[in-house]
Amino acid sequence: MKKTSFLIVGKHAVTEALKNPNRKVLKIFLTENSKKKLNKDNQNLELLKNINIFYKTKKELDRLCSKDQISHQELIAEVEHSEEKDLKDYINSSKKRKITLVALEEVTDPRNIGSIIRSATSFNIDGLIVKERSFPSESKLLYKSASGCMEHINIFKVSNINTALKYLKTKNFWICGFDKNGTGDFTEHDWEGNNVLLFGSEGYGLKYQTTKKSDFLLKICINEKIESLNISNSAAVVFHYIDNLKKIR
Repeated sequence: MKKTSFLIVGKHAVTEALKNPNRKVLKIFLTENSKKKLNKDNQNLELLKNINIFYKTKKELDRLCSKDQISHQELIAEVEHSEEKDLKDYINSSKKRKITLVALEEVTDPRNIGSIIRSATSFNIDGLIVKERSFPSESKLLYKSASGCMEHINIFKVSNINTALKYLKTKNFWICGFDKNGTGDFTEHDWEGNNVLLFGSEGYGLKYQTTKKSDFLLKICINEKIESLNISNSAAVVFHYIDNLKKIR
């Protein structure tokens, strides 16, 4: 079956897609100037070898992004989806002693998801679990916000988050939900073993039924005058802390 194609934009998103041997890049739309800069920044890599190149003016590129109101940095690519990763296959074949996964329940804003992917990749999270029907997998905003990190992280699309959590519990994973009403400070939690970091929607957080699936309900302690952090900021704080803890132990 032929894979569908879609557009991604921005220097980092396009460059990392070109570097990824598992990503099929069908076309590149760019200006003469952006081609020179791309080649200069990636000398000896021949990123544009065997790629269909279409030279455009900046205004022509603007029109390709007009609906999204997004900066393309004079680089746009038409790509196919990478091969999808299966959560069960990954868990059963992994030789890692400790696995840290992130699960997103009803998080829908492409900018937030892209930022979470960027932070997750930066701080060595092993994979991201998302609900297949609500994941904006062809969003220019998501790819731009992820800044190329979509090419470097496992994305596991599942039909039901709670079913995935139930399966992971049978594989000795601790489910750690994050909520402003959590009872424990996440920095005082013992981050041993395999863990799933569970985050809820931007508006109302985790659903009640999902909190019941959590082994722990944790919170980030912040200034009492502030109600909460943006979800992508919350995730970055948690990812950095856990990654740093792994390096210390």
